[in-house]
Amino acid sequence: MENQGAGGKRLVVVVADPGRESAGALQWALSHAVLEQDDIILLHVEPMNARKTTTLSFLRRQAAGSPMESGGGGSGGEYYEFLYSMKAECKRKQPKVKVQIERVEMEDKDKAITILTHADVLGAGLLVIGQRRNSGTFIGRKLSETMSMKGNDIADYLIENSKCLCVGVQKKGQNGGYVLNTKTHKNF
Repeated sequence: MENQGAGGKRLVVVVADPGRESAGALQWALSHAVLEQDDIILLHVEPMNARKTTTLSFLRRQAAGSPMESGGGGSGGEYYEFLYSMKAECKRKQPKVKVQIERVEMEDKDKAITILTHADVLGAGLLVIGQRRNSGTFIGRKLSETMSMKGNDIADYLIENSKCLCVGVQKKGQNGGYVLNTKTHKNF
């Protein structure tokens, strides 16, 4: 798939996690970046055997208590409810846009590389990621010290190394707008 075809169609990949940073990034994308001829992929990257990992049990409980619970049951449906809520928000704000959910497992405990690889394979024209303000975390997680990007933020790594345009989105507040980061512009 090409980044942008003759009709101006583009693939927008939004990194989706159960957190306010990811929700803010999706809101920005829907209101400022996505056009009705674009396609959206909500990309969720999780550790291998995430449903068996006890560290994610908090996220499962949080997602299960979400206001838009479908009651789908079985195979961890409650854990992924945030993805279906995000997809519904896309359809509500951009009804003509085709929206897909992609769940992939991390390769070698490296979320950033997995995201970059998957976005490249999909042919993304725009990669949108949620970013916390002034912290070394991306959606609540620091990079492990054993990784080659020691101390760097995953969002910053994606912005600097993505083949397509990558935008880090920080929501300033309930009605405060957004702070954006790209390879060439910081904090605008």
